[in-house]
Amino acid sequence: MKTKIMPVLLAFLCMGFGDVVGPLVGLVKDSFNVSNFQAQFMTFSGMIMFGVLSVPLGVLQDRKGKRFIMNLGLVLALAGLIIPVLNGMYGPRTDLASAGSGKFYILFFAILLLGAGATTLQVVGNPIMRDVSPPGRFSSNLSLGQSVKAVGTSLGFLLPPFALKYFDLDWSVLFPVYSVLIIINLLWFNAAGIAGQEPEKRERASLASCAALLGNGYVLMMVSAIFLYVGAEISMSSGVPILMKEQFGIAEVGLWVTWALFLLPIVAGRFAGGLIMRKLRPERFFIITVMVAVTGLIFMFLNVKFLTFFGIVLIGLGFANIFPIIFSITIDRMPERSNELSGLMIMAIAGGAFIPPVMGFVADHTSLLAGFLIPFAAILYLLWTAMINLRKI
Repeated sequence: MKTKIMPVLLAFLCMGFGDVVGPLVGLVKDSFNVSNFQAQFMTFSGMIMFGVLSVPLGVLQDRKGKRFIMNLGLVLALAGLIIPVLNGMYGPRTDLASAGSGKFYILFFAILLLGAGATTLQVVGNPIMRDVSPPGRFSSNLSLGQSVKAVGTSLGFLLPPFALKYFDLDWSVLFPVYSVLIIINLLWFNAAGIAGQEPEKRERASLASCAALLGNGYVLMMVSAIFLYVGAEISMSSGVPILMKEQFGIAEVGLWVTWALFLLPIVAGRFAGGLIMRKLRPERFFIITVMVAVTGLIFMFLNVKFLTFFGIVLIGLGFANIFPIIFSITIDRMPERSNELSGLMIMAIAGGAFIPPVMGFVADHTSLLAGFLIPFAAILYLLWTAMINLRKI
């Protein structure tokens, strides 16, 4: 079983590459000299495919199987990463602002494909983790997988400053590095012979059966929670580097500071969460983590440097396990509908496409700090969702 978990965990690492849209916002803003709204629109390019493809992929997965969908996701992501390399964006420093809008739109298309690949990997990765997990370990293993995903996301924050400082390479070095890792995953997954278990079927999933699930009030609530959570997380990961630069004057190592304050607590929190959920019911852990995130956001709005930094750490710790908790609680309630539920909940990741541009719009027309009211409102909804789940146990 462990030999089959490892290539699945590597697939979670590759899922994290789709989250490169977070740190890319600040990098694109500087490289192409665009507004907060335009830069945040990069998240729309990366995340919109979750809204467009997830449910059809859940249906296709029900018919073709998880192995086919995993390979499809890896190939799509690889295609998205190779396009920038073929168009000269692969590491050497270039003046992108003077290159015209051509490279800007090429980058949008490449991120669109990368988002399609990440969408596909999310649709298959979460339920296939259930297949390769021992009984009673799905929630904890899913949290472990999400922590590995956060490591993949972390590369988007750690690698660009490192490449610039020591090798005079710009942030586009991410594309060839990610490509190599996806090729390794593609080969390893197929060599491991993972097929995925399919439940005894009452009827094949369809777009209609997926849509019908949204008529279930509980499913709709949990899908909405995923939508708002992902929007809040991408808003934070894209907004904090800009906050570091514009409010605290931390520019050159702003991504490293953001990683240390926000992504590192997410990684640590997910590893810890995998252990905690072996002892504590996910419904109880859900409300604890959301309350930690709410506390962190309140500290941010006090506009005191130390409290802002501490608040960002708390937000990272609070955010760490929200996705795997919501996903596993929902799947465990209706395991026979796992493919459809997976499609719906991964579709909800499209919140990362819509909420950050709203935050950017608010920031452009009020203040950068006021823009963070958008993720704060999203987390208040999650607090209500956590309270509802706590009453159900």
